[in-house]
Amino acid sequence: MLLVKNAEVYAPEYLGKKDVLICGGKIEKIQDEIGSLPVECEVLDAEGKMLTPGFIDQHVHITGGGGEGSFHTRTPELQLSELVENGITTVIGLLGTDGITRSVENLYAKTKALCEEGVSAYMLTGAYGYPNPTITGEVDRDIVFIDEILGVKLAISDHRAPNVTEEELIQIASKVRVAGMLSGKPGIVVLHMGDDEAGLQPVFRALEKTSIPTRIFRPTHVNRNEHLLEDGYEFLRRGGYVDLTCGMHSSPGSYVLEARKRGIPTEHITMSSDGHGSWSHYAENGTLLEIGVSSVDALYKELKYMVKELGMKLEDALPYMTSHVAEGLDLLPKKGWIKEGADGDVLLFDQNMELDTFIAGGRILMKNKEILQKGTYEK
Repeated sequence: MLLVKNAEVYAPEYLGKKDVLICGGKIEKIQDEIGSLPVECEVLDAEGKMLTPGFIDQHVHITGGGGEGSFHTRTPELQLSELVENGITTVIGLLGTDGITRSVENLYAKTKALCEEGVSAYMLTGAYGYPNPTITGEVDRDIVFIDEILGVKLAISDHRAPNVTEEELIQIASKVRVAGMLSGKPGIVVLHMGDDEAGLQPVFRALEKTSIPTRIFRPTHVNRNEHLLEDGYEFLRRGGYVDLTCGMHSSPGSYVLEARKRGIPTEHITMSSDGHGSWSHYAENGTLLEIGVSSVDALYKELKYMVKELGMKLEDALPYMTSHVAEGLDLLPKKGWIKEGADGDVLLFDQNMELDTFIAGGRILMKNKEILQKGTYEK
């Protein structure tokens, strides 16, 4: 049992100074003042600190992604401490370009490991390629029978994509949609979007030809170029979700402000880090020019940039990496909010927006900026 006292609570909306009681891994009470309790309880004084929901990073290559410059460029596996020091209490793992030397089974094992180490972890089946790599042999069976799997990953409009036909895209979405309904999950098709001029047009055509709900398709990296971003704005107008990648070109926060200026709803905009995925630059003839690896710190950095540089209020910036993400993944009300009954995933920041304390499921994994819990084999 943990009692956090005197915190300025952002749920993400500002609630004022409150005491927050976490019991059994859940937020039990949020009150102006919680007095003495009849049982032993750890008390954490958060005077002068801001309390927020933990971040949800829905796009992390937890087993490493890419490797597009041969075997020595395989990106490294994620470590627990990286999530802790960057405020990510819930992570969704997925495969990247490499669905050959990296497997969905390995991804599942890493997902389970992160849960055992102290955070919440989910995953997507599939990868860039098609037919989609799976555990059971079918994407819909993976979603229905494996608790941690929320949907499927696929790449389109990219020189590394499998170039699925519109009919194949429709069939994938239809299977995933039904699997989500049967299992009580979002049943989503997360689309890695590349730089091809086709952009989101294959998705628009698939939606026009069928009655598949727009929310099934979840394009990510939508801010990688201006043409794709315009498609993303149109997708938002049609009620879809778009995911903006932090650390990619301009700030995702600036695109949020532009959407607002245009009168486009922003409730379906989310942000993610693409952590441990490889980034790469290619010549016009397809030759690899440069390659590197992304970090999960991009999400936290973006929040600070939105507040400090773009002048957004903390309560206005937080939803894009907390409640909006939880709503889109059908994880509300247990994730993404500071609310009675929600999971005890809580962050404490000082007034300079420096992360001070990390609490996941009611357990303190970082306190006073010192990591208390690292991954099993971390030094």
